[in-house]
Amino acid sequence: MSRKVKSVRVPLELETLNLSKLIREFENYLRDLESATLLKQEGNREAAEALIKTRQLDLGKRIAKMIWEARVEYGKIK
Repeated sequence: MSRKVKSVRVPLELETLNLSKLIREFENYLRDLESATLLKQEGNREAAEALIKTRQLDLGKRIAKMIWEARVEYGKIK
């Protein structure tokens, strides 16, 4: 999977956001989606749904933290 980002428009408040780290978080999330799909195919639907629900909450918290850190850094610079 290519990790190269050619062009992205980012608001000034988020210019210090680590895009590579953000992409890595989404890659991990996609891997967990694949695991959940396999669990569901094997007949363990409850475990698949629990994995997805937990991972979505975790992903949201991690991204929110990265955005918050970028805004704090912007506030220090400004």
